[in-house]
Amino acid sequence: MSRWSLIQDLQDRRARERGPTFREGPRRIALVYPSPYRVGMSSLGFQWIYGVLSDAGFAVERAFLPDDVAAWRKGRAPLLTLETLTPVGAFPLIGISLAYELELSGLIEVLDLAGIPPLREERGPEAPRVLLGGPITFSNPLPAAPFVDAMLLGEAEETVLRAAEASFERSREGWLDAVEALNGGYVPERHGEVLPPVARASDALLPARSRILSPDTELRDMLLIEGERGCHRQCTFCVMRRSTNGGMRLVSPERVLELVPEDARRVGLVGAAISDHPKLIPLLERIVGSGREVGVSSLRADRVALKPDIARVLRAGGYRTLTVASDAASQRLRRQIAKGTTERHLLACAELAARYRYKVLKVYMMLGVPGEEQEDLEELLRFTRELAAVHPVSLGIAPFVAKRNTPLDGLPFAGIREVERRLKWLARGLRRTRAELRPTSARWAWVEYVLAQHGAGAGLATLAAWRAGGRFADFKRAFAALGEADLRPWALSPPPGQQTTDRSSPTGRRS
Repeated sequence: MSRWSLIQDLQDRRARERGPTFREGPRRIALVYPSPYRVGMSSLGFQWIYGVLSDAGFAVERAFLPDDVAAWRKGRAPLLTLETLTPVGAFPLIGISLAYELELSGLIEVLDLAGIPPLREERGPEAPRVLLGGPITFSNPLPAAPFVDAMLLGEAEETVLRAAEASFERSREGWLDAVEALNGGYVPERHGEVLPPVARASDALLPARSRILSPDTELRDMLLIEGERGCHRQCTFCVMRRSTNGGMRLVSPERVLELVPEDARRVGLVGAAISDHPKLIPLLERIVGSGREVGVSSLRADRVALKPDIARVLRAGGYRTLTVASDAASQRLRRQIAKGTTERHLLACAELAARYRYKVLKVYMMLGVPGEEQEDLEELLRFTRELAAVHPVSLGIAPFVAKRNTPLDGLPFAGIREVERRLKWLARGLRRTRAELRPTSARWAWVEYVLAQHGAGAGLATLAAWRAGGRFADFKRAFAALGEADLRPWALSPPPGQQTTDRSSPTGRRS
């Protein structure tokens, strides 16, 4: 593909967007997402920070990991922004939003495509300043530390403005002083691997909401808006449990509706515990009653079972798949991880999916939860057959990955071969049923696990793997060089663990 064709694709994508007019100005910031456009523009946090900075008068432009990195490199084009097709390397300040561990390779890729040496220590004094934030900062951002100048940990609505202003007013050292003084401000070259507490934004700044709608995203022209932030539950595997930033913080239905533009025909309500919002049903009814389609970011099976009108209104609002989570293979394990979902709740969801003619009931769960035994898998198989007898089921299985800042932090990885063995056993048992097994990759889950549990050394190993081609074998060799006992990808440890999106390679390179 020629350079002109690549640029034309960017221009066409920009032309299909609906949102505020871009305003040029002297204080230019490139906001970069290290995954493709369809993913990045489905990120409410990325869109919200774009809006916060733009409203404050900064000239913010967006760039994304190319859909086809190999084609982009063949076209010999630098990484360009959508708004003005300016090379990202020409901006004085680059903000990067990192959502989860496997996007670290994408971070390295976008810096390299921008002509910026990925390692901070290899950049000169005139290089752009690189500032990182995003969901990863609630857990373990340390593997990204070698590649950025500074980070904003936690909710960055307030801190990002002060960090951006200081970048245009001060020398590099003065800027780092300013970031270091912020709540959640982390400067790797000064702090080492000691992270400050994450920041919490004022409730007055809620809710976050989309600024730009596009037909080219995962959620297709859907306006995303928070109905609440955080979670009041205490699931032991989850980074966003009650102890994170004050638990569940509600946004009133009136405030949500006030911020939905007249031309938004599809509305997505976002929140870690949105189905626990006490006024969710009347909010959904008002959105659907206005002639709009509606979606929600997550549904708790116990809440849907208790309030079946949630399923009814969502179906009226265009939902075709009812999605809930069981999170573990058995009731014993669900109690162990403080998950309140029971078989009774899930069966009620299957009955509601049948009653309201949903296409499928999608049930997410983790395989390899600590303490998982064969008896738990047999319970999962038996119960999935029961669900499928009521309504077609899609069982989305992600291997468990222990995360920092959770009670399960530090638990070992189950082992790729063992996870794959369990998946094959389940697949055989579900043949000739109305249950579809949709597992994610155990190999890339192991990569995610290493990055979730280790520090800057794992980031440097990721750079080595990326330079070698970014295949799983490259990561395996690079992590082995770290020389730590828990980096054996095939070994089975007593308490299992894993999770990820199934990709041939996080950067789009060949697997």
